[in-house]
Amino acid sequence: MFKNTACALFAILLIFSCKAQTETISTLKPDFNTDKPKLVVGIVVDQMRYDYLTRFYNKYGEGGFKRLMNEGFNCKNNHYNYVPTYTGPGHASVYTGTTPKYHGIIANDWYDKEIKSKVYCAEDKSVQSVGAETEDGQMSPSRMKATTFSDENRLFTQMRGKTIGISVKDRGAILPAGHTANAAYWFYGKDKGYFITSSFYMNSLPNWVNEFNKSNTVASYLKPWNTLYDISTYEESGSDLNNFEGTFKGMKTATFPYDLAALKDDNGGFDILKGTAYGNSIVADFAIAAIKGEQLGQDNHTDVLAVSFSSTDYVGHKFGVNSKEIEDTYIRFDKDLERLFKTLDASVGKGAYTVFLTADHAAVDVPSYLKSVKIPAGYVDTKTQKENLDKFMESKFKASGLIENISNNQIFLDRNKINELGFDLGDVQEAIVNEMIKYEFIDKAYTASAMNSTSFISGIEALLQKGFNQKRSGDVLFVYDAAFISYSKTGSTHGSGFDYDTHVPLLFFGKGIKHGETFQKTEITDIAPTMSALLGISFPNGAIGQPLEFVLD
Repeated sequence: MFKNTACALFAILLIFSCKAQTETISTLKPDFNTDKPKLVVGIVVDQMRYDYLTRFYNKYGEGGFKRLMNEGFNCKNNHYNYVPTYTGPGHASVYTGTTPKYHGIIANDWYDKEIKSKVYCAEDKSVQSVGAETEDGQMSPSRMKATTFSDENRLFTQMRGKTIGISVKDRGAILPAGHTANAAYWFYGKDKGYFITSSFYMNSLPNWVNEFNKSNTVASYLKPWNTLYDISTYEESGSDLNNFEGTFKGMKTATFPYDLAALKDDNGGFDILKGTAYGNSIVADFAIAAIKGEQLGQDNHTDVLAVSFSSTDYVGHKFGVNSKEIEDTYIRFDKDLERLFKTLDASVGKGAYTVFLTADHAAVDVPSYLKSVKIPAGYVDTKTQKENLDKFMESKFKASGLIENISNNQIFLDRNKINELGFDLGDVQEAIVNEMIKYEFIDKAYTASAMNSTSFISGIEALLQKGFNQKRSGDVLFVYDAAFISYSKTGSTHGSGFDYDTHVPLLFFGKGIKHGETFQKTEITDIAPTMSALLGISFPNGAIGQPLEFVLD
């Protein structure tokens, strides 16, 4: 009797002990999936300088940029670590964690040495447009040679985690979403004002996209664009009337207000919206529709939403970085961010999603403006440069046509012809470098041979090398003086390795992110490894960046 009672008591104690141990283990080791964000939202702002965060700070509300800064982590010294600083390479680098040297997107478009013709970074004639009968939809990520962290997340989740890319620009939607995306959508303006995609992703648009396209959402923005607040309070930018800005066809001056409905027929129909603050609002509207339509962040398999806001770039190119137009665009964009974050709070849940915000490049002040305030700046006459270079080649090598193409600050030689004439390729490259360095406003020039044979660890040389792809880049690379550009006399542009083009915001916010800030230098290629570390997944296959441990909670 006693023995049976003792055995029973021992069995009961053993059961409770095992249960307690199980509860302890459960407490110490929570389900890994529940410890990850349900949704990662990557935001790339096209042509956003870092100082737009600080310059317009007092004009921002509490729910957009300030929420990211006040509740998240602010990397204040974040830079691109390669040249050229263009949209295509920028978006690819943010999501692959590597540079054009490895991911292969060396520019928005470039001269293809194999087919002897220009190619576009997202072009793919093997696919068809979906959503509109136009070549604008014949796009895919096929030219990008590396995976994105969104690709790695799809692989890790056995394709259960979704990836959706959204932008006004095709390349801004396609390259971040990667090779395995469920969808990428971009804006087709003209007479439609639709979001479209390609057969790379699907054969027909989902119902929620069709409903958005059929709605009055886009058309509702064909209205006057005036400053959100009294223009006299826009003290953070230059005068509204000046000589440094372009404007829309049909406008005598680049001054507020702009009657977009009246101007649209002379400015590409719905395409006019791309170059206004309302273009960002349209993308925010569509992103909000995507969160709901795709049920993003509604299970334990992390989804990725890659959103690129491109209208900031169009406005910057036309009006310049010191314009009232760019200030109003960022003030309004701040409110679009707040709308997006409120949707995420309600749909996914506060603390259940993670956001990063950065830019694909920054931009230079309008050189004609800089000259007016006595800062060295100006414009390069590329036509004269090419004529002088052609004359030199004929004089030096007694042959014409040795240069096939000059683009993206690179010179492409006809290697077959050089070989047939018995010239040494390295000697020809070196001769061009020695000639070009004499030209006005050329600061530096390097041969492809130098890029291939020398390991540069600092300076513009290192940036050029990280942007140099052995199979796709040219035979000679050259660099203009600071603030000297080949561009119109109005508006801003980008592409260089100078700080005004490389210094961009980097903000992290949400689940798994600490609150803080740093002036420690970070690089654009650190973003994808940081996201991979947060998600516990493989790094993109070409990643060279490092996880920012001080950002992660």
